[in-house]
Amino acid sequence: MVYQKDLTLERDWNSLIKGLENRVGKKPKDLNAVIFLIGVQELGLGAKNFEKEEKQDLMHIAICKVLSYSGYYELDGLDENGWPHWKLVKPLPHFDLLEQEKLLKMHILEYFEKEIGII
Repeated sequence: MVYQKDLTLERDWNSLIKGLENRVGKKPKDLNAVIFLIGVQELGLGAKNFEKEEKQDLMHIAICKVLSYSGYYELDGLDENGWPHWKLVKPLPHFDLLEQEKLLKMHILEYFEKEIGII
């Protein structure tokens, strides 16, 4: 059975994707693309070509940022190149993939509402 909360989450998520498409000019193809955009935003260096390892680091930055809303991560500071570093402050719950995706989507929606003013 699908719960109302899940329907609301998906409706809000689809609204975010449309809003990002309007702002960026390209529809993010999946959750990972949105996470990458948050990482780029948090790094604050603008759009550029990133190496594969940098892309992974950007996604880590984004995940830490959005999970900081639930108190899982805390900003530890910036390195000499301006890259943020996060520390785990409480253990992450053991979720299945669907639950992980829901948690990330909820916090990504919160991120865009609080930090960017979309939604």
